[in-house]
Amino acid sequence: MPWRRGKAYAQDLRDRVLAAKGTLREVAARFDVSQAYVSRVHSRHERMGQASAGAKHNHVPLRLGGLKTLLLGQVALAPEQTLAQLCQWVKVEHGLQVGLTTMGKTLTRLGLTRKKRCTLPSKSEAT
Repeated sequence: MPWRRGKAYAQDLRDRVLAAKGTLREVAARFDVSQAYVSRVHSRHERMGQASAGAKHNHVPLRLGGLKTLLLGQVALAPEQTLAQLCQWVKVEHGLQVGLTTMGKTLTRLGLTRKKRCTLPSKSEAT
């Protein structure tokens, strides 16, 4: 059974691992999974009574999470600002150094889009 980073194994495999008899090593070999996986499935079932995979969590708080309303207000005040200008505003007003990527992702989470093109269009291009 192929596994990809960040993806849980299928529920039917978890059920078969729980129902299988034998040692950790034997069960792991039978289903072509690691012994640690078999152990985690059994311990989660014993501790929580759940046979399903747990929820994924990102325990890192958003860097600009506390500035959402202020950032929305700043963009509404001057919608033509570039990402670099918004980063500079955050640094000056709030003392946080953030990069363009962080600012772009934050604006995307807030449902705002920014222009990708900062220059005026060419006169020869059709508009």
